[in-house]
Parts: sequence; C-alpha cells; structure tokens
Amino acid sequence: MGKQPLSPDPDAPLFGIRVADFSRVLAGPYASMMLADLGADVIKIESPAGDDTRSWTPPVDASGRGTYFASVNRNKRSIICNLREPAGAAEARRLALSADVLIENFRPGTMERFGLGYDTLAAENPALVYCSVTGFGAGDGAHLPGYDLLVQAVGGLMSVTGDPDSEPTKAGVALIDVLTGQNAVVGIQAALRVRDHTGEGQHVEVNLLSSLLSALVNQASAALNTGVSPTRMGNAHPSIAPYETFTAKDGPFVIAVGNDGQFGRLAEIIGAPQMSADQRFANNASRVANRVQLRTILDARLATDSVARWVDAMTAAGIPAGPVNDIGQAIAFATELGLGAVTEIAGAGRTSKQISNPITLSRTPARYRLVPPDVGEHQGADWLTDRPSE
Repeated sequence: MGKQPLSPDPDAPLFGIRVADFSRVLAGPYASMMLADLGADVIKIESPAGDDTRSWTPPVDASGRGTYFASVNRNKRSIICNLREPAGAAEARRLALSADVLIENFRPGTMERFGLGYDTLAAENPALVYCSVTGFGAGDGAHLPGYDLLVQAVGGLMSVTGDPDSEPTKAGVALIDVLTGQNAVVGIQAALRVRDHTGEGQHVEVNLLSSLLSALVNQASAALNTGVSPTRMGNAHPSIAPYETFTAKDGPFVIAVGNDGQFGRLAEIIGAPQMSADQRFANNASRVANRVQLRTILDARLATDSVARWVDAMTAAGIPAGPVNDIGQAIAFATELGLGAVTEIAGAGRTSKQISNPITLSRTPARYRLVPPDVGEHQGADWLTDRPSE
C-alpha cells in the first residue's frame, strides 16, 4: 500500500512523542488528532474491518470517503493489527512498548485480555503514559456502553436542553465525546510533564459521564447546592435576562445581555429607554424575576425590523447579538473574521478539507501533514522504524 512520509517537524511542541492509538469512533480519535496536530507521531491501530466510522456514510467528501471519519483522523498513519491473532497481538504489543503514549477506549478489561493492559505494559515500559477513555469508569459502571446519546440522557444534559413543553433534547453533535477527548489531551499532557521530571509515566483515565458533569458547570452547581435540579428553558438562561433567541420580522437572532449597562443601551435601540428605569427591569435579578413581561415587550418591538438591522445596531452599541447561522454560514463567518477556520490537506493523491485545530500557538502552531488514512495505508515492515530521533 502507499505510504505518506511523516515529515516530522522538530519545532513542533510534541515532536519525538509517539502515540499508539487503539481508539476508535470519536472521543479517543479526537484526542489523538489533537496530539498529532501538535507534532506527535500517531499510529492508528485498526482491526481488519477498520474504525467503525469509516462506514458511517453518507455524507462523503470529494474523494468518496466518509466525512465523519475524516473529521477526527488527520495527521495519523494507519496499520492493521488483528488482536485476536497471535501475530497481530504481538505487533500491537511491540508498538505499545515503543510508544510514549497509548490511547484506548475499549470497555474496561478488553485490553487486559489481549495482554495490553496498563499494569502489563508499564512493567516493561515504565515511562508509558496510558490513557483509557470509558463511558462510565472502570468500576461499577464498567459494563455500561459508552455512547454519547446515552450519557447525554443519564448525565442530565437532555433534561436542561429543549423547550419546556417539548421532549428532552440532545445536543446536535456528540458533544460529550468531544469534551472527553479534550480532557484526555489535558490529562496526557499533564502526565508527560510529570514524566519530564520523574521519568515515569502513569495511567490517565477519563470517562464520558464525569466529563459531562464537569461541563454542566453552573447547572450542576445549582443542583448540588440547592437540591433543586434545573429544568428545560428553551433558549433562555436561568440566571440572566434577556439572554436568548428572539424573532425579528425576517427570522431568529440572539441577544445576550450580560449587564445593566448593556440593557440600558438595548432599551434605547428598541425605542423604549424608559425600560431601564422600570423597577421590573432595572437590574438583572429583576429582569430574571420578570422575564415573561420583559419578553412580551421585547417581542413586540423586535418584530418590527430585520435581523440585520437589529444585529448591526446592537453590535455597534456593544450589545452581544447575532443571527442564528447554519454550519456553513458559521464557517464562512469565522473565515471572514480571519480565524483560519478551514485547512486543506493534500497527499496520497487526494485532498481533505478540515476544520482547523482551535488552539493557536504563536511560535509552534499546529501542522497539517497527513490526510485521513485509508485502513492499513501505512502497513509495512519499516513503519516502526520511521520515527523522528529526539
């Protein structure tokens, strides 16, 4: 099969770090991609069938490859190891013992059955940073399947998402997988930092449920400290008003008033300056207590003009406001702002459009070296030796 050169960048933050990536689907691959963008040499170890998301189509890109898989697998080399066969298990073990970091998201106990558990590998490679990504931890929840939708349900996110009179609603993307992947990156890099001082690796564990509870921030804090769980409020905010979607005469848009000064300017713009002196709306606590009356007044005023007119006027006055974009419009908006939102990678006879890494480093920025690989694309006798020297 074809083989793309690694093209290591000695100036990259994680140059010299090899990652044995046994993960698949989303949380683990997202984490390993983030490390790869920062210069790590990521080897994606796949079963003969490949990562499940390779078959999650449509949609497909211009080359006919699935866009789901492509979204989290750039900058990696792919090899096949059938862990159920002795040769495949031996190759996987050899790779794991050569690595600085190992990432896996099998159900707890699976890697141990293949002789690839943390204790076994750390005994021979004590510098190994071993990251396990699970749905509900390795204890009493080890038997539960770690699917993002399930965690959004049992973890409380769906209970606060959606309109009060509608059914509980999931986020429009597998958000908990992404958050867990980010937590994995933080844990791995913290463990590498410790290893720099001690020479010893450690076991990093992240799970979807804990990641969600942490990400619930103010909502979780409210439930924990008052004993009352928040409920669905549509697009409104439990502690701030007005902070939600409104409808102009030609469509929806968002107003996110964060302080009394912004509210006063909002009142001026909609032609109702007296509202900021009205005791029902004079401060945020009053506006939250009287949000229904506030909403009624704002709805009537905002329905008289266009989204563009309101957004332009409010933005000029320093009031956070914006249209409800679709994803294509959001990408275009980021591009207009010069955020470098889109990267195109070329290689192996194909190109791949990618959303850029969101982390900007002034001296050692993310690099985009390899298109998302075909399954087993980098199989070969010399792949293990193709490693940058430190």
